[in-house]
Amino acid sequence: MPGAPNRPPETTPAPPPVAPVAEPPDRRPLRRLAPSRVALLLDLWKGAPSPELVVPFDKAEAAFAAGDFPTATNSLDLLAVKFAEPRWPTLPEPFRNLRVPIPAPMPPHWDPEHDLAPPEKEARRARREAEQQLALAGGTLTWAAGHGVDLADVAPGVEEAKAILAAEGPVAGFYERVDRVWDAVRARVPRPKAASARPTPPAAAAPAEAGEA
Repeated sequence: MPGAPNRPPETTPAPPPVAPVAEPPDRRPLRRLAPSRVALLLDLWKGAPSPELVVPFDKAEAAFAAGDFPTATNSLDLLAVKFAEPRWPTLPEPFRNLRVPIPAPMPPHWDPEHDLAPPEKEARRARREAEQQLALAGGTLTWAAGHGVDLADVAPGVEEAKAILAAEGPVAGFYERVDRVWDAVRARVPRPKAASARPTPPAAAAPAEAGEA
């Protein structure tokens, strides 16, 4: 009955399953690496982010450039954990999607996907990832327009991707448009630089000996 305590959340119809798309191994880490570059250049860092955030990003970039995509993914996982730490400023939407997910505690049977078949769970996961990618691409274009980065040539692809997602789901054509944004970001957006460590204050001069001139 409405208002009853401990009422489980209402479920929504599952999206139709989408066949997995075979793609090069660099695509998935790219879709986290490029928006992380923008996230580390957001104005909330007041000039430069902490080295604790930039170091895992730099390791991910180096591994990605070397074709070591598992290491790049591991470094991005570490960065996602760092982004979620409460000592840092909270990332705004949509870049908050780059944090490691911290789901609210709930009984397993309250999870709307608890009883779904694996193909349906995978379809929902794929849809969520695509929606997050679309939001990150849109947020990146907004940031670029205010920071002198020209992404005008890839901007129309975001609207095209949105239409494809609505009509066909997260198919290959959707990611072709989104990935053009991420390729352009890695080519045109400067790499973030860590904040410099505070200089060590000079040691205080020793007091003069008694009777010294």
